[in-house]
Amino acid sequence: MEDIGSLRREYSRAGLNREDLCPKPIDQFRLWFEQAREAGVDEPNALSLATVDERGRPSQRMVLLKAFDEKGLVFFTNYRSRKAKHLAENAAASILFPWIQLERQLIVEGDCEKISTLQSLKYFSSRPRGSRLGAWVSDQSSVISSRKILEMKLEEMKRKFGEGEIPLPDFWGGFRLKPRRFEFWQGRPSRLHDRFEYVKDEKGDWTTARLSP
Repeated sequence: MEDIGSLRREYSRAGLNREDLCPKPIDQFRLWFEQAREAGVDEPNALSLATVDERGRPSQRMVLLKAFDEKGLVFFTNYRSRKAKHLAENAAASILFPWIQLERQLIVEGDCEKISTLQSLKYFSSRPRGSRLGAWVSDQSSVISSRKILEMKLEEMKRKFGEGEIPLPDFWGGFRLKPRRFEFWQGRPSRLHDRFEYVKDEKGDWTTARLSP
């Protein structure tokens, strides 16, 4: 076994105190997200999405956040993909933003629901033409024998749609994760990190607590 136990660094960029927190977790998320953008974090909207299958076995993948508000956080995918099949069986999911450059991570947990077709169409229409064609080409998560199949299907879609409008596939669209818990993690020296969670109660109100690192 290769020993990599000596790989470590001290986290000392910043701290996080209760008085620094916004009353609403979505406002604290917005603040940290904007700080990640301003700091030049690569793909600040990249997140790890964790789902479970019908047997409770977890699976993760990176996706991109494309919208957020008090209702939740929105990402897009093929509705035939593994993640979408998992969410059809169990709507519970967890997402993680790894803002390592800022010595931060953010976890959001909740249940996912499909957004409206109109909302999906609005975003789909804003995508580059190549990305819209790609949505038609890929039967996401299915087994293929070679990349050549994708390239051949891409050419087929180019011929099919020509220079005309590319419609929204009926198997593609967005999910909204409706948060029930946020956890904001800020690295600190000696591994005594600052961790605060917001948890939604049965009335829909948010309670805040500091967690031990």
